[in-house]
Amino acid sequence: MIFVTVGTTDFDALISCMDRLAPHLDRPVVMQIGTGGYVPRNAAEHFRFAPSLEPYYERASLVISHGGLGTLVEAMRRGKPLVGVSNPQRYDRHQEDLLSYLEEQGHLLWCRDLDLLGDDLQRATQMSFRAYPDPPCEIHNVINAYLNQHR
Repeated sequence: MIFVTVGTTDFDALISCMDRLAPHLDRPVVMQIGTGGYVPRNAAEHFRFAPSLEPYYERASLVISHGGLGTLVEAMRRGKPLVGVSNPQRYDRHQEDLLSYLEEQGHLLWCRDLDLLGDDLQRATQMSFRAYPDPPCEIHNVINAYLNQHR
């Protein structure tokens, strides 16, 4: 199964693109469409939000995600092949910077152009991705340093 997620936002361009591709793919497509206005016609299953995306990640053989950090990290932690797509409708280009970095690190394939998404899906299934290591948590050191400065 291919799982498409846009997080808590809208990304109608990605959803409509995947809806056009869905009938031509060798696997079912499930889409989490967020607040978007486009409602898929060809995907077997779609929903706006769920208490957890865990069941969808578990079933997925490929994940396609918008470029939001939280969603990307959720997908990368599971070690599934991942295609990240930046949303050009966002007010800045931070998603492009993030996707570029994560692609350079070997964690995902960055789809730069939705017109090429079908080709990128094929490429992603033939690639091997590097595991995503959770960065070490240092918040306790930051809090301790702050407290020590203000005693």
